Amino acid sequence: MKISVYETYDDMSRAAAELVAQQLAEKPASVLCFPSGDSPTGTLKYLVEWANEGKIDLSQCFFIGLDEWVGMDENDQGSCKYYLKTNFFDKLNTKLTNVTLFDARAADLDGECERINNFISNKGGLDIMMVGIGMNGHLGLNEPGTPFDLYAHRSVLDPVTVQVGQKYFDKETVLTEGITLGLKHLAEAGKAVLIASGAKKAGIIAESLQGTVSTEVPASILQKLPNAIVLLDKDAASRLEHA
Repeated sequence: MKISVYETYDDMSRAAAELVAQQLAEKPASVLCFPSGDSPTGTLKYLVEWANEGKIDLSQCFFIGLDEWVGMDENDQGSCKYYLKTNFFDKLNTKLTNVTLFDARAADLDGECERINNFISNKGGLDIMMVGIGMNGHLGLNEPGTPFDLYAHRSVLDPVTVQVGQKYFDKETVLTEGITLGLKHLAEAGKAVLIASGAKKAGIIAESLQGTVSTEVPASILQKLPNAIVLLDKDAASRLEHA
């Protein structure tokens, strides 16, 4: 696990985008996974800017969705699809054709997990799997207690996730279940990239990266991963020892 600390959120976001740009330069047909939420917005802004300026080429790579609230799609304001659509896909000058996202309204959600698993496997795995971190240490919607050896799966949402998740909606929304890539995908990715910013994340970052490795803190798996790259701003890193 390699940890890098940056002065600002913007510096951290740019560094994450540069990791993606470097990957694309080495392998134009890379398989990439980005999260939704507050953390990746700056990174996606840089990628959109560089793509629209012709500095990077996104036309050959494959995009995989990280997770989704069960029962939602791109028409739901707080959904992961809506986030990626409005912050990334719709801002690009050229339409991306290689996008594979969870259908969280599918009648057979286990079958949907199998479809995503098979797609990733057939592409030779994820080259970059980028994740943020929840206040309970979740990565994607791998909630506390999730085994480290799962691929895509359905998850019952932790109360902390339900509470924090309300910020993405303009009115109180019932959230009970998610569908998500698994921690085994993270372990097998070429690069497992965690991005986090802000003082509110400092406690869970310290617990995850320097505490006991346990399924009760899903992000603690990063301590075991040689492919893990952790990018933090100084506020998120403020409670780490020797950061």
